[in-house]
Amino acid sequence: MSVVPPISICTWQFEQANLTAGRLLENGYPALDAVIAGASVEEQNLKNTTVGKGGDTDREGNVSLDACVMNHDGDCGAVVCVSNTSHVSALARKVMEETPHVMLAGAGAEEFAIKMGFTDEQLVTPIAKKAYQKWLKSPEYKPIINIENHDTIGLLALDQNGHMAGACSTSGLSYKMKGRVGDSPIIGSGLFIDSEVGGAAATGMGEEIMKTTGSFLIVELMRNGLSPQEACEEAVKRIVRKNDKFRDFQIAYIAMDFKGNTGTYCIHPGFNMMHYQNTKNEIIKANSFLKN
Repeated sequence: MSVVPPISICTWQFEQANLTAGRLLENGYPALDAVIAGASVEEQNLKNTTVGKGGDTDREGNVSLDACVMNHDGDCGAVVCVSNTSHVSALARKVMEETPHVMLAGAGAEEFAIKMGFTDEQLVTPIAKKAYQKWLKSPEYKPIINIENHDTIGLLALDQNGHMAGACSTSGLSYKMKGRVGDSPIIGSGLFIDSEVGGAAATGMGEEIMKTTGSFLIVELMRNGLSPQEACEEAVKRIVRKNDKFRDFQIAYIAMDFKGNTGTYCIHPGFNMMHYQNTKNEIIKANSFLKN
């Protein structure tokens, strides 16, 4: 049994998602169950334009979703370019538990979803369709910092048994190219957990996160003695050092070790992390590399 009270943290101000995960942990549920339930809250939130069924479309007017999960044993599963179910974090778990693979993509992932009993859904909502029609009048491919057009939900949970798990779910960049996949479903980029160290999750401009395999980097920095906070800061600074256009995009990380220490850091001000422990669901304002 863990001597640390169960903890759930997640990216951005997804209060209900983190509350759902945290309460499940307190009721004795495994960490993996908790993070998938938390992610599902936003996957079903039609007001969330960057995760699940309410997600913005790509340049062709279609919604495609990506997700991954990882447990304390290092097992993981992922799906990319899924257009027939909003429950992609749960689907990623099925890939992990029911197949010999780590990742399924596109039509293969969609066929697998139906085989596993997932409901065949229409993901393009009337709101998303209307937004797409408006975008077509003046199409731009430019992420707007902290305006929720690239705000993945990443969750990390530490349960009563001292086990950690994570989930990461997104609809990707608004009006992305068809077939584009960012960091979120990539183990080591959007999410990584090590049973000896802890875990990390990422959000923001996926292309930049992938260049440094950011979540894996944070866990390795923690392995080498940095705190979760110090590791998040170093991971962001590596991106800044390698890209002189860093002012044009947001990157943010969250991390947690097995002692219950957490950390978060970002490039631009405006990112928040949710933290649930001992019945208290708090908004943690992240420190940032840029101050204004």
